Amino acid sequence: MNAWSCARRIVSSAALSALLACGDDASNGAPKDAGASSVLDVGLAPPRDAGVDAALPVDDAGDASVSAGDAAAPDPRFATSVVSVTYGGCAGFGQAAMPRVVLGPPVGGGTGQGGLDVVSLGQGGEIVLRVGATGIVNGPGADFIVFENAFNLGGDPTRPFAEPGEVSVSDDGVTWRTFPCTATGYPYGSCAGWHPTLSSPTNGVSPVDPATSGGDAFDLADLGVARARFVRIRDVGSVACSDADAGGAVSTTNGFDLDAVAVVNAGTN
Repeated sequence: MNAWSCARRIVSSAALSALLACGDDASNGAPKDAGASSVLDVGLAPPRDAGVDAALPVDDAGDASVSAGDAAAPDPRFATSVVSVTYGGCAGFGQAAMPRVVLGPPVGGGTGQGGLDVVSLGQGGEIVLRVGATGIVNGPGADFIVFENAFNLGGDPTRPFAEPGEVSVSDDGVTWRTFPCTATGYPYGSCAGWHPTLSSPTNGVSPVDPATSGGDAFDLADLGVARARFVRIRDVGSVACSDADAGGAVSTTNGFDLDAVAVVNAGTN
C-alpha cells in the first residue's frame, strides 16, 4: 500500500501514526491502463462542493456540462474548465467526480494527511485546464498556485510525501512553456505536488494568498511569459504502477493528485 492509499483509509489526524507506518512503502497496485484518455472540453463548469463525488451530466454532444440553472457561475479565481485529460497507469480515484473535482477552490487536508477532494492522474498522466475568466498575467510575486494532496511525514517539512508534477502554461493552448521539474528528491524545485494544501472552504485560509494557502506557487516571470490562459500538469513521479499493492488491493491513486489551480494575478479582459 502506498502512502496515499493508506491516507484514504485514515479518517482523522489522530491516526497519523498509522499513516507514517505506510508512508515509506512505495509499492502501488492496479492493472496498468496507460493512455486512457478523455477529452472533456467542458466550457465553464461550476465550482465543486466539498465532498461531492458525482459525475456531471452529459449533454447531447457528449461533453460533461452543467445547465445554466443547476449551479452558480464558475469562480474566475480558479480553473474553470478541463480541456483534456489523459490518465496513466493505476489512475481511477476521483474520476467519477470529474471535472467538478478539479474546478473551484482547493479542499486541503493540511500538513498531516492528504486531502481526498482530488483526481489521481496515474503514472505519467496529464491534464490541461482553462484558468480564470481572463487568464493569468505576470504581476507582483507568484501568479498562480497548483494544489496537490502532499503531506509531511512525521510533521517534518523536509520529508514530504510528494508526487511531483511538471507544470506548463500557454496563452493559446498550442504553444507551451514549461517550468523545469527535474528534481527526484527534496527540495523539488519548480515541480508541483510537494507542499501540502492548507486552504479549504471550511477554514477561512485564502486560496489565492501564496503566503498562507499552501500548494506550489509559480511566477510567469520565471519563463518570460506575460499571460497564460491554460495550465498543463503532467505526472513525473517515480512510483511504478504494478498489479497490486502489498495487501493485494488494486491501486487507483498513482501519480499526481490534482486538487485545484488558483489564479493570484488575473487578467483584466
